[in-house]
Parts: sequence; structure tokens; C-alpha cells
Amino acid sequence: MRRRRVLATFGAGFVAASAGCAAVGSSGGTTKGDVGMTSEAFVPASITVRVGDEVVWYNNSARAHSVTAYESGVPEGADYWASGGYDSEDAAREAWDGLNGALESNEAYSHRFETPGEYSYFCIPHERAGMIGTVVVEE
Repeated sequence: MRRRRVLATFGAGFVAASAGCAAVGSSGGTTKGDVGMTSEAFVPASITVRVGDEVVWYNNSARAHSVTAYESGVPEGADYWASGGYDSEDAAREAWDGLNGALESNEAYSHRFETPGEYSYFCIPHERAGMIGTVVVEE
């Protein structure tokens, strides 16, 4: 009966708005960033942004993750990037011990993309499980 009263009082607009909120809350998407991290995936796996945009990765899972660019996946003229501030893929891999460069649950990492192109990146401990992503930067 309560539902009927609510519908009668607020009408279809309330129902549509409520349905939209429910869909957003249950979508499994990121809650505090552009790219979320589940136990073994970046969500979404690919994102397109414009030159000058900052992308925020947010760890939604209970596992520690990294956001590490493949050196061969950084366009010519672009700076290398990785959580932990490493200046090369080798340095990030060598330093990984579950703490250095790690994003714990509810932590975020961000990077501003200044050079157009396609960037490939991965999570060091979950790379073999397929935790790989792409950022496409357009003019």
C-alpha cells in the first residue's frame, strides 16, 4: 500500500528517478574515480579522455593493486607513469613487494595525460590474470 501512495503522490517522475538511482548504485562501476579496480580487473578496461584530462583510478577491492604503464605502451614524447612514482616499468616491477607502489583498498592514484595517443597499463600482481587497461587520449 505504501508504494501506491508514493506513486500517487509523486508520480512517474519519482519512479524514473528512483530507478535510475538504483541502476547506478548496483552497476558495479567506480564509486570515486574514472577507473575502478575489482579483484582482477580495471573497470572500465578502456577509457577515452582529452589532452589535459586527469584520470583517477580507485581501488574498490580488498586486494592491493598497482597502476603501471607498459613502457612500450606510452606514446612517443609522453612521460612514463606508475603508482609509486617510478620512472620506468623495470623500476616499478623491481620495487613491487605489495607495498611499494601499491594502492590499498579505498586508495586512489591519478595521472594527467598531456600527449595524445594510446596508453597501455597493467596491475603488477594481477597482470597474469589479465588486469590490463588502456587510456586513449584524444586532441
